Amino acid sequence: MAPPGRTRMILVLGLLVALGPLTIDMYLPALPKIAEELSVSSSVAQLTLTGTLAGLAIGQLVIGPLSDSLGRRRPLFAGIVLHMLASLLCLLAPNITVLGVARCLQGMGAAAGMVVAIAVVGDLYKDNVAATVMSRLMLVLGVAPVLAPSFGAAVLLHGSWHWVFAALVVVAGALLVMSVLALPETLPADHRRPLKARGIALTYLELLRDVRFVILVFVGALGMSGLFAYIAGASFVLQGRFGLDQTAFALVFGAGAIALIGTTQFNVVLLKRFAPQQIMVWALVAASLSGAVFVALAAAHIGGLWGFVIPVWAILAAMGLVIPNAPAVALTRHPDAAGTAAALLGAVQFGMGAAIAPVVGVLGNDELAMAVVMAAGVIVALTALLVTGVHRNTAPAAVPGEAVAEPA
Repeated sequence: MAPPGRTRMILVLGLLVALGPLTIDMYLPALPKIAEELSVSSSVAQLTLTGTLAGLAIGQLVIGPLSDSLGRRRPLFAGIVLHMLASLLCLLAPNITVLGVARCLQGMGAAAGMVVAIAVVGDLYKDNVAATVMSRLMLVLGVAPVLAPSFGAAVLLHGSWHWVFAALVVVAGALLVMSVLALPETLPADHRRPLKARGIALTYLELLRDVRFVILVFVGALGMSGLFAYIAGASFVLQGRFGLDQTAFALVFGAGAIALIGTTQFNVVLLKRFAPQQIMVWALVAASLSGAVFVALAAAHIGGLWGFVIPVWAILAAMGLVIPNAPAVALTRHPDAAGTAAALLGAVQFGMGAAIAPVVGVLGNDELAMAVVMAAGVIVALTALLVTGVHRNTAPAAVPGEAVAEPA
């Protein structure tokens, strides 16, 4: 059978990766209602988001090694089924504790789509080609944050927050059918690793010993922390502080996602002239400056709604040049363990998100809390990249791959 074309593969992988953002973002307009109906504070309701992000982190650490041992398809199918069952549990949740546990399981299931999709990129593409494919994935992926809150708001107009999770069951079911029919196995049997605890531990140890890989992972995660801070606090700031209704919130939230999408596609143009490491540095410089302006405006209560959304959009736009490049460069260093490397990348990103989300709540769930957290993440990421000099090195740690490899 001839291998699928790159465009078709990008579409399939993008839809799989989108399950994570859909799971995170679709219920955001419902957070205030969940807090009210279950008689909990906004910060407690926010912990259900933390549970989802923790599940995404833990799930990737499990799915990554499984996909390196069993192939990409079987762990993916199992993860999507888990997501569907967890969504049903969310729908029936009688209290915040059950909802939080179910959201964690939901995140673990969604992790399968994310880690397998990135591992397939590592199987098929290397170096600048991988960064280009990751940017194209971000175009498909970026549609999810734009549509998810609007979809969630539409559901809330006709029913309770429980039905948001019914919709997620349908979405996951459709992705399962698509995966069975359209995703080939990209990891040949002779390239698979034994499924042994010691072997898995040694692979993770090998990755953690590569200092440059670790720095790239943390740069990507710290960059993503700004996005997670926005996700955690946006519904409370935009609906509570600025009085937007659910529809207006969805539109403003989606505009930030469009800013991120636009720069991921501009990244493809930049990659024709610059190395991914150079692009990351300049993007983080721009994000750090925007973050400093954001903190100043929020602390002085200047600018109103526009003083909030414009700095946020600027930071998200800069992150569109970091999010595709950091994992692409990191994966190139370990092409022989793409699944485990992708798992570690995702686990650190979402683990960071799980830690960041409650910080925004603890600091007050207002624009200053978001500004401080978003600015801190990108500034630390830039500092780590410059101090360690990782941005000046492109040599792989393992056997370098070809520019493009086709599936067996």
